[in-house]
Amino acid sequence: MKFGVPLGLLHPAAWPDVAVAADELGFESLWLPEHLVFATDLSLAVYPGTEKPGISPTTPLFDAPAYLCWLAGLTRRIRLGTAVHLFALRHPFVSARAFATLDVVSGGRAICGVGAGWYEGEWLAAGLDFATRGPRLDESIDIARRLWTEPVIAHSGRFYDFPEVAFEPKPIQARLPILAGGESPAALRRAAQRCDGWISMPHSLATIRPHLARLTDLPPDFSITVHAYSLTTPEEIPSWTTLGVDRMIVRPWKGTRDALTALSKFAADYGVHS
Repeated sequence: MKFGVPLGLLHPAAWPDVAVAADELGFESLWLPEHLVFATDLSLAVYPGTEKPGISPTTPLFDAPAYLCWLAGLTRRIRLGTAVHLFALRHPFVSARAFATLDVVSGGRAICGVGAGWYEGEWLAAGLDFATRGPRLDESIDIARRLWTEPVIAHSGRFYDFPEVAFEPKPIQARLPILAGGESPAALRRAAQRCDGWISMPHSLATIRPHLARLTDLPPDFSITVHAYSLTTPEEIPSWTTLGVDRMIVRPWKGTRDALTALSKFAADYGVHS
């Protein structure tokens, strides 16, 4: 089992130290969330399944691939991923360039976690139709794949149209992995049909099973990443492995102040090795 660390659940001031510690302890990956902008009108910010806004407009936001580029220079081997990047909020040139840059400067350690997004306010602020976010993301993924692998490409589609362009440098990885987030039928289809893996919302063993059962007709080497914040004992790991989970993003700390100590203890208890 591979173990990842969710930096977004810590105070940003701690991210560099936690990243370096996770790298040295042998954790497999670091993960950053993102939003592009928060609107001050909270009427469109109610998180699905709740009655409360899922954002606070004053929360500091960072460009995740850019920040991960900095962490790449502080670390040696740990992989650097987004959970998740709202790829379709930008022109695909912008997001494809960001992840290609991250892959090059990190020596091939980028993981591109993408999602269609739930927060309508930032789409309206960006002047984009929230209702088309899914198909816009699908088209963006297809364009990025071609930009990362083909010498030149031209494209004419529903949302994007451009003449032949060149795109260099290519990512170091022959296939920079794209993981799709989201748990709707469309998101699961996107993961199986267009991506290299799926990345879940937070789940326990009991709650993850129905979602995994809906992931069908998977390509070879398809990976499953689960946010498993409820993990409490190493004895659970074989059960997750049996379900086909390859990577668990864990949160062993109670707060930012104890994050380094908790990571070290987790590494010892769960056999994480550098």
